Amino acid sequence: MSKLAEVYVKVACVGGGPAGLYLSILVKRQDPAADVTVYERNPEGCTYGWGVTYWRGLLDKLRAHDPESARAVEEHSVRWRDGVAHVGDMTARHRGDEGFGIGRHRLLELLAARARELGVRLEFGREITAADLPLDADLVVAGDGLHSALRGARADHHGTRVAAGRNRYIWLGTTKVFDAFTFAFVKTEHGWIWCYGYGYGPEGSTCVIECAPGTWTGLGLDRADDAEGLTLLEKLFAHVLDGHPLMGRPTADGRSPWLTFQTLTNHHWYRDNVVLLGDAAHTTHYSIGAGTTLALEDAIALATALRRHTELPRALAAYQDERKTALLSTQSAARYSAQWYENLPRYIDLPPHRMFALLGQRHSPLLPYVPPQLYYGLDKVAGQVKVLRQFKRWLGPKLARSAHTRTLPGGD
Repeated sequence: MSKLAEVYVKVACVGGGPAGLYLSILVKRQDPAADVTVYERNPEGCTYGWGVTYWRGLLDKLRAHDPESARAVEEHSVRWRDGVAHVGDMTARHRGDEGFGIGRHRLLELLAARARELGVRLEFGREITAADLPLDADLVVAGDGLHSALRGARADHHGTRVAAGRNRYIWLGTTKVFDAFTFAFVKTEHGWIWCYGYGYGPEGSTCVIECAPGTWTGLGLDRADDAEGLTLLEKLFAHVLDGHPLMGRPTADGRSPWLTFQTLTNHHWYRDNVVLLGDAAHTTHYSIGAGTTLALEDAIALATALRRHTELPRALAAYQDERKTALLSTQSAARYSAQWYENLPRYIDLPPHRMFALLGQRHSPLLPYVPPQLYYGLDKVAGQVKVLRQFKRWLGPKLARSAHTRTLPGGD
């Protein structure tokens, strides 16, 4: 029996999302003798969400840790390099880094199949709360999402903080298959409303629609039922949907599930033998498309820490330290990205190619402090002058750390 099995004989993963499933795969690869069970409250195949995005860097990491699942994920993904921004009746297209999209249902299906192949026990339709944790488990992984019941039972210990964003958004699907990562900004008499669209397979695309609170109420989206809301949105974005419908998930009362984004942080990620993973530990604004990537990277870091440390407290401390440090820049980028959209009027009247260029720079901690036209000019010059590039790289992290201290004192 290997060192891992001697110390972490039984592992219980609560939550069958990408993080929990991938962790179970990695633990079983590290030690086939380990007893690993994933508990998921929903029936198998029942998941909400259309598609997820990721980038080449994640695929490289997956290939390094489990080539079989990486190969399956890549084979079932679509890819793009272009980004398109529609602003009113004007359009700009830019070539960027290679991005990937895959259906959330397909991703979970692939990871579940790989976990079963390695001997992981999957129990669907099984909800685990803090009151009925497996008492004989050496390690319990709370991968049960933003509204984690396991974290909620110990919220004071974890130092959980949730900050709500200002804008309203809704997560939809469409049968329109976008050939590029697509942004569309539509001006209404009540303000701007916009969408992010990206393909995840031949069956369709994800379409996230967002607007300021005044636009949401002005258009009547706060009062519309599901069908009425979708009809209005289809009319507003008809020029990018090309006649394809939007699809949502109706709530019990028939209203569309418009949300405000919840940015969640935790000061402590573990207690005793229970550790947080993925959205249960942290969230980052959807506009940077990093949620699934961060969840899978959490799983990689936790599995690595378990392999390197025979004492559980040391392993969990190492995992927490590594991930909290790694997340700093991403969380900063997500905050600035969300703020860019919340301050859209500051940028929307620029020529489309300039607005799109600053859209690509929305995670910059410098942008909020520099007039947009000036920033655009400086950024172009900085790209050509080495000393300015170095100054930008030096100043950006300093502003990011300053903003992080202001907004999350004592937190992540």
